[in-house]
Amino acid sequence: MNTEILSIIIIFIASVITAYPLGRYISRVFKGEKTFLDFFAPLENFIFRIAKINPDKEMDWKENMKAMLTINFIWFLWAMLILSLQNLLFWNPDNIAAMEPTQAFHTAVSFMTNTNLQHYSGETGASYLSQLLVFCFLQFVSAGTGIAVVALLFKGLSNKSGSNLGNFYNLMLKSCTRILLPLAIVLAVILLINGTPMTFKGAEQIITLQGDTVNVARGPVAPMVAIKQLGTNGGGFFGPNSAHPFENPNFISNIADIISIIIIPVAMVSALGFYLNRMKFAKIILSVMVVGFSGLVIPSIYYEMNGNPEIEKMDISQPLGSMEGKEVRFGPASSALWGIATTCTSNGSVNSMLDSSTPVSGLMQMLGMQLNAFFGGVGVGFINKFTFIILAIFISGLMVGRTPEFLGKKIEAKEVKLAIIVALMHPLIILGGTAIASHIWSVTPNAGEFLKWLNNPSHHGFSEMFYEFSSSAANNGSGFEGLGDNTPFWNIGTGIAMLLGRFVPVIGPIAIAGFLSQKKYTPESSGSLKIDSGIFGVVLLSVVVILGALLFFPGLALGPISEFFSLTH
Repeated sequence: MNTEILSIIIIFIASVITAYPLGRYISRVFKGEKTFLDFFAPLENFIFRIAKINPDKEMDWKENMKAMLTINFIWFLWAMLILSLQNLLFWNPDNIAAMEPTQAFHTAVSFMTNTNLQHYSGETGASYLSQLLVFCFLQFVSAGTGIAVVALLFKGLSNKSGSNLGNFYNLMLKSCTRILLPLAIVLAVILLINGTPMTFKGAEQIITLQGDTVNVARGPVAPMVAIKQLGTNGGGFFGPNSAHPFENPNFISNIADIISIIIIPVAMVSALGFYLNRMKFAKIILSVMVVGFSGLVIPSIYYEMNGNPEIEKMDISQPLGSMEGKEVRFGPASSALWGIATTCTSNGSVNSMLDSSTPVSGLMQMLGMQLNAFFGGVGVGFINKFTFIILAIFISGLMVGRTPEFLGKKIEAKEVKLAIIVALMHPLIILGGTAIASHIWSVTPNAGEFLKWLNNPSHHGFSEMFYEFSSSAANNGSGFEGLGDNTPFWNIGTGIAMLLGRFVPVIGPIAIAGFLSQKKYTPESSGSLKIDSGIFGVVLLSVVVILGALLFFPGLALGPISEFFSLTH
């Protein structure tokens, strides 16, 4: 068997096996039960005391969402301040300039929303202070926000009655200290052992074998890379992201990174089963995610390993597959796996240049973000899936003539309307943003010289714009980097897309959970819809795929599908 394929199988099996006990542990943290990391309690209490927050205060869904939005706004202001003044502050040995306003706005929103879409090059666009106290800090708390929100959802679903969903501040801080921090320390040590740097010294000046003088950037890389992967953040310390040998030195670090991208999103599904004591239902959800993920990753691996059809026409052998934009130390199969893992989990980091992927791989990467329901980000991945679960239950109920019910609570018009609004907001942001960008490009005289957006023409140029808004709305952060995105239009446009793509899909499902929590609980009977059956899994997968195909197919047809046929014919 090809060693690349073997490593892919090992990565996936290791992720699923490890996620099971991690899910059990996460469930215990959510419930406030004793864990082996309870020694963090004094630190957590100190933080709450300084912030004058009562972590034991019970809050309904509105109070929790108000707390979430308030603290995120404070983080946004903090990020804007440092990024706009980083040239005047300390920990800037390479004298990095301050970001201009639209770029600072975009970057602050990007990291605050767990997107990490970078319109700057890491080692030349941000000081060490910005890298640590803005980017690394926000990578922790934005991921902690996602995990805390799904904990609120679990609480709402488990309630037999009452409006209490828990305390957002308490859950968010514990998500950082007891879930993300321990895992990040383990991954950072693995990266350090394999050669990822951790230093506060500036760039090192070296003389190459050719006699050229080169400044080699370095810095506190290992801790930032660890949390960027585990928190499905994705922002790179260096411009090439995890294709850079300092961020991702070898095949061992590559395997560790991919596992860390997948493990928490998978564990969240396991945590659902333990929290609700509905492991069979959790297995159905996980099976749907695995089938969807496999449907995206298998074609991508196949086409990347079979090479570029344009090169085949010239009768040139491609024994290594399509290697454009890829690192030899990883190869096409591992790069394809990373490309799908990073877009299905809203991670956004890359170990190859996605802009150089074959058209089918680009199609699968876009679909991963557009469907946004196969694993997803830490916490918010299951929240996105929850919207489709509500729609699938409603549709199933109509099909069999039963009142739609979920965990003993009736699904009524209010919940369905909210789910539809959330489900439609995602394509509205992506398709609407792409339409505006395409229109501006087409009507602007001398667009190529004036706007300098596209370095590629025709179908691929459209794909670059389509991908950028897909990445923003899905809070993913990866990009087809042929797009010249550091302009006021893209900074502001995608900044708005990231805000809507982050908070609408969070507030809507939590509101649904709040409404369900207050409804009368009715024990399930023989007439209740079986949500832990294979039939429901098929319906759920169909709802996700059909909704995505209907809404996004026209855009995909103009981009990667047309590019595929133009290459093969």
